[in-house]
Amino acid sequence: MESQEDLDDDPPAFDLTDKDRDNLARKDEDFEPHTWTDLIQIIANNDLESLRRWPSDLKRYLKWTKQTKQAYGTITNYICQERLQWQPLPTSNPDDGPSFHIENPIPFADSRDFKVMYNDWPYGMTAGITHIVVWLKTRFDVEPTVGDLLPQSRQLIEDFVQHTFIDRLEKLGGAGDRVMWFRNWTGLQSVRGMDHIHVLVRDVPREIMDEWTRGRTTLP
Repeated sequence: MESQEDLDDDPPAFDLTDKDRDNLARKDEDFEPHTWTDLIQIIANNDLESLRRWPSDLKRYLKWTKQTKQAYGTITNYICQERLQWQPLPTSNPDDGPSFHIENPIPFADSRDFKVMYNDWPYGMTAGITHIVVWLKTRFDVEPTVGDLLPQSRQLIEDFVQHTFIDRLEKLGGAGDRVMWFRNWTGLQSVRGMDHIHVLVRDVPREIMDEWTRGRTTLP
């Protein structure tokens, strides 16, 4: 187990909150995973800082992040090259994040401008809940202080989630309370400069997951 001294001697790959440090001091058997009810409350209150990974996953995530930054320079570079296989335009500004050739500037308007994938490092959740990330080449309109979504962007996401996920599950006999989404504001994003939303679903058959992700898998 990593101690406080270990973390001080070997600086972590990203800034740790007090809750992260508390989590690192725990064992998995002492961790209470997020239930669906917990997640509803967290997202409704926009209390996204409360989302936590299993302690063992957080330790592995810290190690992976450090190694990936050493190999690729940034997590964004890794995501573009290895996971999305999107080529940034030569005119991209590193301070603003990569820009790409897009088919339609409106988010979600063209399927070539986004990809649905499993989250390689999901939060610690109870069985049956699956964590999806939707990556976009386009950008959302956000307010300038903390980078939270503007109403028109939120509506675009609501429409996309309804059409892509909820309507699909209703064809099985009812989506019920099986889909929710959130987007980290800028300060909480581990991959900045590339817009993405998180979608949580529960009790979804594997064939539908494969349909949404087009067979893309998580990290080996």
